[in-house]
Amino acid sequence: MAMTTAFVLGGGGVLGTTQVGMLRALAEKGVRPDLVVGTSIGALNGVFVAADPSVDGIRALGEVWEAVGASGVFLENPMRSAARLARFRTHLLSSAPLRDIVDTHLPVDTFEQLAVEFQCVAACIETAGSGWFSSGDLVDPVVASCTVPGLFPPVEIDGWHYLDGGLVHSIPVGRAVDLGADRIFVLQVGRVEQPLAPPRRPWEVGVVAFEIARRHRYVHEMESIPEGVEVHVLPSGAPETPSVALGYGRTSRLRARTTQAYAASTAYLDDLT
Repeated sequence: MAMTTAFVLGGGGVLGTTQVGMLRALAEKGVRPDLVVGTSIGALNGVFVAADPSVDGIRALGEVWEAVGASGVFLENPMRSAARLARFRTHLLSSAPLRDIVDTHLPVDTFEQLAVEFQCVAACIETAGSGWFSSGDLVDPVVASCTVPGLFPPVEIDGWHYLDGGLVHSIPVGRAVDLGADRIFVLQVGRVEQPLAPPRRPWEVGVVAFEIARRHRYVHEMESIPEGVEVHVLPSGAPETPSVALGYGRTSRLRARTTQAYAASTAYLDDLT
């Protein structure tokens, strides 16, 4: 009996280029998903792989990331950011460049037109819960899932307001299990590979607290994987992963993350065969 294969793409801002290398390795090994689940930047990468999971499709995703680097979606002139904060009070950047990238490069408009079933999640402000999206127009749900609090303004969908999906599901393995996947490839950006230790310096307190908050649900779901479900956490190949990804958006660094993840994930997949 054929297994139902899911790709689960976690959050991580500009470190999401790590997933591009993993996806390329999977595509070249002929591993095709039946289901793609994404959160935060994983929603952006996920919708593109769901549109075209082939090697050519992943190559096109790499070109999307070149556009991300060129557009400054996550990096902007600080004077412009300061002026926007003074005016709007709640966010530093406009989500228009991110929206434009999805509009311009994604070859389809709706969930129903995707080649592979896809779901993404965002955090609903009014309910303090998870908003999962699986039908209708794609742009708003994907942008909502990527809406880092304080960086981008909340996205309104059907009268509700949404922020980054990583607030409620940093790596939504449990969702893939609930949807019937029995072979899961986890595409993380490198943070969960690094063990946490008690903070020793004042600034480490916030970093450790942030990492606990974003990891705890993933840790619980990984410990609760049902018997018979095969899970593969692909390696990032990065020697060090920053806890805060802002400022990591230089094109050379984005490409390096892709290359490292591709090499490490290819070696991992080779060992499976």
